[in-house]
Amino acid sequence: MGHPPPILPLCASVSLLGGLTFGYELAVVSGALLPLELDFGLSCLEQELLVGSLLLGALLASLVGGFLIDRYGRKQAILGSNLVLLASSLSLGLAGSLAWLVLGRSAAGFAISLSSMACCIYVSELVGPRQRGLLVSLYEAGITVGVLLSYMLNYALASAPWGWRHMFGWAAAPALLQSLSLLFLPTGAGDSAAHKDLIPLQGGEATLLGLGRPRYSFLDLFRARDNMRGRTTVGLGLVLFQQLTGQPNVLCYASTIFRSVGFHGGSSAVLASVGLGAMKVAATLTALGLVDRAGRRALLLAGCALMALSVCGIGLVSFAVPMVSGPSCLAIPNATKLPGLAGDPGLPTASPLLPLPRARENQGEPVLSTSEKPRPYPGAPPGPPLPALSTASLPPLPPAPEHPLLRWTALACMLAFVSAFSFGFGPVTWLVLSEIYPVEIRGRAFAFCNSFNWAANLFVSLSFLDLIGAIGLSWTFLLYGLTAVLGLVFIYLFVPETKGQSLVEIDQQFRRRWFALNFHPRPSSAGVQYSRLDISTGS
Repeated sequence: MGHPPPILPLCASVSLLGGLTFGYELAVVSGALLPLELDFGLSCLEQELLVGSLLLGALLASLVGGFLIDRYGRKQAILGSNLVLLASSLSLGLAGSLAWLVLGRSAAGFAISLSSMACCIYVSELVGPRQRGLLVSLYEAGITVGVLLSYMLNYALASAPWGWRHMFGWAAAPALLQSLSLLFLPTGAGDSAAHKDLIPLQGGEATLLGLGRPRYSFLDLFRARDNMRGRTTVGLGLVLFQQLTGQPNVLCYASTIFRSVGFHGGSSAVLASVGLGAMKVAATLTALGLVDRAGRRALLLAGCALMALSVCGIGLVSFAVPMVSGPSCLAIPNATKLPGLAGDPGLPTASPLLPLPRARENQGEPVLSTSEKPRPYPGAPPGPPLPALSTASLPPLPPAPEHPLLRWTALACMLAFVSAFSFGFGPVTWLVLSEIYPVEIRGRAFAFCNSFNWAANLFVSLSFLDLIGAIGLSWTFLLYGLTAVLGLVFIYLFVPETKGQSLVEIDQQFRRRWFALNFHPRPSSAGVQYSRLDISTGS
């Protein structure tokens, strides 16, 4: 018999490639949308339908995916989602009408949402306490790399004939590689045939699954039994605050901030996409090195605090520095209500909206891809962009007094905000969700929280323009800052520290506490041989 496969590197590849596929699929449409608008003559409504179809598919997967994961297993769910993704890539690559495009994007949304949930759960169950934070967070690192890769590929293919077909088609590559890695991994931690291979990873912990374990129904998520209600409070709180802090909508104004400090034309779009993408990758890699050392709570608290400070900084600066930007088929009023701007309530209703560019020569210009909406996790995370933007479609900033210090302050706040999300909410939310629920209901519980993530994503995105119209851009950013402060309080009071603890220990910790308060985490017990199995006779 040959040597067993190297399980740890294979788990890492499954997590990284799954995230890469997720990030690529979410961000690729930002570069494909302008050529699609030119080739198919898409209206604003049709562009929104194409973008929103991925969200609808992802929301559907979050509603039914938990039952699929718990019923058929984590590994089978990932393989099935990859098959759906391959079919969607084929549909998008060969699409000749809007209907096929919408169908392909809906299928892609279903696939990446199902895969994101199954990947985090699968990897967290296979590896031990010392490796779990790193390997599960690799999914988030894969997302940021996938987003950056899609930006670069979009730029390279922007002027190629039918380049958008190639953009969509390349999403199949990481999914195929991930499926190949899965073939060498066991079905799960409960697979008796693979159990001997998991012991080195679990640090000697022999978790017994099935025999003597309690059964849970979906309604148990809202009951006091085993503190399931407290666990659900933690899960829902994290995913909702992740979205309500306005991370996707703040990024809508990234290009404007870059232009305001002097980067004009194509350079602003390149900086706003590749520059911020590189910043997200660097911050996520930092989180990988700290999540098992500093702990989950520390990263969440630090990230949320920095998000609150930076987004409030952007809001305060925007009172003095005019920043007007948005989808070219929509007009967004400035925070300071400067007169003469399209969309200002003081203008006559006949004021024309900004038209979408129709010239073919604009195809070669970099597409503004920072108007992306967020990922769900793992969650976390970037999401589909708003309707197509290019640097050619953005209006010039109105004349205003020069404030170089304030403009550079806004740029620094934007970079800090992106970094804070990428080492806080981005990777840690989905890591915590994969740890806090019992194995028997983990898939359904993860999917339930994920459905709220997508719903909140949709709500925040759809309300953004109305919110700016009602209170202005600056006050909108300040409102997001206040929400981040509330999120900071929630994390401090309710989110426990789980670093260095086995899944059994985390489960016992929640059973003992009505609320998930845990200000003084116990020392790491990774590598300890366990003989105590009283969890099998749980109440």
